[in-house]
Amino acid sequence: MTQDTWSIGELAAGTGLPVKTVRYYSDSGLLPVAARSSGGHRRYGPEAWERIRLIRRLRALDTPIATITQVVTGERTLDELVSSELGAVQERLTELRWREATLKALDDCAGEERLRRLEILSRVQRLPEAQRTLTDHWYRELSAAMPKRRLDIMTAMLAPAPPQDPVPATALAYAEMHLLIATPSFTRWTQDHDEEMRDGPAFYAEIDEAAALTAAALAQGLPPGAGPAVDAFVSAHGRARRESDTPAFRAHLHGLVSRSSAFDPRLERYWSLVGTVTGGRVLNMTVAHRWLTDGLSLSITGTAPGTPPSHKAQQQLLSM
Repeated sequence: MTQDTWSIGELAAGTGLPVKTVRYYSDSGLLPVAARSSGGHRRYGPEAWERIRLIRRLRALDTPIATITQVVTGERTLDELVSSELGAVQERLTELRWREATLKALDDCAGEERLRRLEILSRVQRLPEAQRTLTDHWYRELSAAMPKRRLDIMTAMLAPAPPQDPVPATALAYAEMHLLIATPSFTRWTQDHDEEMRDGPAFYAEIDEAAALTAAALAQGLPPGAGPAVDAFVSAHGRARRESDTPAFRAHLHGLVSRSSAFDPRLERYWSLVGTVTGGRVLNMTVAHRWLTDGLSLSITGTAPGTPPSHKAQQQLLSM
């Protein structure tokens, strides 16, 4: 090529595009006009050839013209476009995988069970919205007396992100979590405010220690018993209540955390569902609390009662 400018027809012939397509690109502002002919027709410089090559490559990826315009005008970089498109594709793939898991879950049953599954699975087909519902619920229901860091940690545990590649069981578990939080009075136990809330930061720091020690013991398969985890648990409550760690106080604390009259089994079910959704990566707080309760009993009498956690115990466990 020895000429400096080209007409629309020449660009079309040289690129193999229809004239009307090149004209559309030009009218859309995608092709810079270098000059005008004596007859007023648009002429295009060497940059038009490179611009057309870029446009064709992006169009081959089904990139919308409006997005291509942003790239060629410098409003967005190519790196930003690729990153954005990749994120959109991954989000779409997650949606499709959830739809596949949903359909498999419905295909694997019949009759009343199919209708039940359809009702709960319909709650989580819009994943970003479903996740916001779960997260907002726990931020609203958990005690405002919690330090911000503790509140964020607890909410992240209670409202895990939906798995990107679910199987029917995980999709059903995630959907059932939404069903439970919609149950009247399900989170009634979060409304109680213990004495220890008055000394929030110090209390939660020690409860963090007790939780970490309990998690480590459970991971090692250790049976409940007197030891550092129970000591940290007792110390947290003792300091908050201005009580010394005595056998009498331990007995009193055990009575508070071991009563079963107000225990809501739906909470235990909820933590089990969290475990299914996360593949067991989140500590089951009802299991941990039973371990601590039995360990506290052993530290007093040497005999674990084996009683389920109470209404009060659940609220204290959520403090962990």
